[in-house]
Amino acid sequence: MSVELPFAPVDSVIRRNAGGLRVSAEAAEELARRIQDRGAELAEQAAEAATTDGRKTLMPQDFGVTDARDKDDLELPIAPVDRIARLDIDGRYRVAMDARVALADVLEEYADDVAAAAAELARHADRRTIKAEDVEAYFELERYY
Repeated sequence: MSVELPFAPVDSVIRRNAGGLRVSAEAAEELARRIQDRGAELAEQAAEAATTDGRKTLMPQDFGVTDARDKDDLELPIAPVDRIARLDIDGRYRVAMDARVALADVLEEYADDVAAAAAELARHADRRTIKAEDVEAYFELERYY
């Protein structure tokens, strides 16, 4: 599966949580892959909620968002997030623009949490660079965070 999300904004999210640590390209790539998986999973759940409500359009509330940040305040770009939302849902669903922004907001918060934990794990390993293995380790230890 190709990764829809560009690595540069993901790298920026990691760096804002890195606290002076360096970030490897592999860490940004791994986190982008994880964000994509999470986004596709959330879109499937949102499609189920829309179907239950008798709608074919995904709305922000389907992602558990009542008040999303402004799209200009987000690091993750909306167009790739829209493609991520459509990866595993039926083509008969539409994704409202404010739902795309809501999903990007949810995914960016998710990325911030993972990036902060990966930075903590890199420091714990006494390294100055956040690596893909730190992102992977977070998911192995996720239940403890």
